[in-house]
Amino acid sequence: MSGAVVPRLSPERRAFIVVDPQSDFFEGGPLPVSGATETAESIARYLRDRGDTFDLRIVTQDWHVDPGGHWSDNPDYVTSWPVHCAANTGGAQIHASLADEKWDAVIRKGLHEGAYSGFEGASDDGSTLAELLATNDVHYVTVVGFATDHCVKATALDARALGFDVNVALDLCAGVDPETTRLAISAMSEAGVTFATSSEP
Repeated sequence: MSGAVVPRLSPERRAFIVVDPQSDFFEGGPLPVSGATETAESIARYLRDRGDTFDLRIVTQDWHVDPGGHWSDNPDYVTSWPVHCAANTGGAQIHASLADEKWDAVIRKGLHEGAYSGFEGASDDGSTLAELLATNDVHYVTVVGFATDHCVKATALDARALGFDVNVALDLCAGVDPETTRLAISAMSEAGVTFATSSEP
């Protein structure tokens, strides 16, 4: 986790973070998440209906140049994975269902390492996610996206560790594996993450 900025206490300022809605994680990609397309379409509808209730709308992207052992020809699917989200390839781009969204910031992570949390990345101007949230006086974040048991979990846990109030809308997330997703939800809950759905305030 980088950019350890203590957030200001302004609970009325809110951010919506969409984690890694990239083509390589959708059906037909090298690391498909079951239900990714349906989930992304639900996120898009939510943004159309309620996106203006957030002060910031942020998307994260795996953006791998040379992530070392994070890529493997013989992946263990725990710490190593097939080649995915190579920088400047179609698979690293935001999926078509969300490609036309107007983002206030795009955070890219994992250029030369395996990075799971959005707080490990930065925008094109070098601002970390923590810095963007603190600069904009945000204290409450909603996290959605892919995958619940990996990058959503890591992003939510880092946000809590930095003192943000965090909600994960599970109906706007999709996980890789039911058991690791269950364990991820438990870990997030223990850290103080809440789980209001997209239909709740």
